[in-house]
Amino acid sequence: MSAPTSTLTIAVVGAGGKMGMRVSNNLQRTEHTVAYVENSPAGAERVTESGRTLTELDTAVANADVVILAVPDRALGAVSHAVVPQLRTGAVVLTLDPAAAYARLLADREDVAFAVAHPCHPSVFFERTTKEQWADTFGGIAAPQEVVAAFEQGTPEQQEATETVIRAMYAPVVDVHWVTVKQLAVLEPTLVETVACMIGELLQEALQETINTVGVPEKAAKAMLYGHTQVALANGLRGDNPFSEACLIAMDYGRKTLIKDDWKKIFDDSELDANIARMLGLPEATQA
Repeated sequence: MSAPTSTLTIAVVGAGGKMGMRVSNNLQRTEHTVAYVENSPAGAERVTESGRTLTELDTAVANADVVILAVPDRALGAVSHAVVPQLRTGAVVLTLDPAAAYARLLADREDVAFAVAHPCHPSVFFERTTKEQWADTFGGIAAPQEVVAAFEQGTPEQQEATETVIRAMYAPVVDVHWVTVKQLAVLEPTLVETVACMIGELLQEALQETINTVGVPEKAAKAMLYGHTQVALANGLRGDNPFSEACLIAMDYGRKTLIKDDWKKIFDDSELDANIARMLGLPEATQA
């Protein structure tokens, strides 16, 4: 493994996909040596149109320090089994989501390290000061974000080099938080997709019901919801201001009406296993 302070040799497999393009855009601006791999015609066209040169898989990964598998979750198992046998001793395989790693679908090698790194996206509490930061809701362009990552069976030097790549591909990065693969799987999907993203979609459904069924003018409904969503997050997550007594009564009605009493079971291991199995299209998904 090259020293973390020196330039690294990196291969991006799936460089023409959504996340592949995002991380490649950032890696292209570094001094690292980066090879881009893409087998779909549409993806290959996106890579070449961006000014990057495509490399064949076996050539790209043969001497790579870090190989980024930027492919869909359901393809990670098959892709890893094609890639891992070709890697040199001491290489690092870096995936962008924990599901396949948690389900142990990735090809394994004792002399290869494995890591997962998922972006947190710019915090709702981040103080944006430029138009570019406001426009960058996903992260990786202008708005700083944090990253949560897991690292397995490697050396401290490999982990340090992996963090160098993580900070480059998700830049600008405030901090990288290291957890276990299971903990990362609890964060994504359980905490942020099963709960937070679902609530975001629920807010949109409630907004449309308010506008289309109740008949409240759209601008008035959006103004009220967008402002109160900011207040709800600030109060609920940071305790900035206490909710009023009337609000607490309405919140209690909402919880009793919308939320099941046993909702916290989603944090049970069996529920996590079933949820990830569904996401990956595994037979176990039917056993939930």
